[in-house]
Amino acid sequence: MPRLFVAIDFPDAVRLRLESLCNGVPGARWVTPGQIHLTLRFIGEVDNGVFADVVETLAGIDAAPFTLRLEGVGHFPPRGQPRVLWAGVGDGAPLAGLHDAIEARLRRLGLEPDRRKFAPHVTLARLKRARIGKVRDFLGHCDGFATESFPVTEFHLYSSTLGARTAIHVIEASYALAG
Repeated sequence: MPRLFVAIDFPDAVRLRLESLCNGVPGARWVTPGQIHLTLRFIGEVDNGVFADVVETLAGIDAAPFTLRLEGVGHFPPRGQPRVLWAGVGDGAPLAGLHDAIEARLRRLGLEPDRRKFAPHVTLARLKRARIGKVRDFLGHCDGFATESFPVTEFHLYSSTLGARTAIHVIEASYALAG
């Protein structure tokens, strides 16, 4: 059964800036360049019939292109032992609008709503027992991180296959923003 999520990708220059952040915390499991994306909605495992319905329903999204800027770094959870390092999003209002449109279409399709509040971010690393001092050093070193604004003109439906060391992401469908 396909394991699906909806995401946007980045221009090469933005991807390179994000890749340059991926170091400096011993024991961190850094994302690979092919995994760098911003998830709009995790769907999970679906059967082939639902997969086809998802492909079709996302084609009905009517949203306009917008610009986005990545800025700031942090970790989840915000208190306690960090488990994820992330890069943040500047003005996320247009992104939130696209997320809401996707969420509404998927709910009409009968998929369970995402129970988590949408917190747009780009995962940089997953952590297990990382030393808090190294995480603080990373955050301090990356203080002031920001990209140039860039256009977002499409989003993608991905499938994800979990491997022994990493997940393999494949674009199953792409959708232009032209609303």
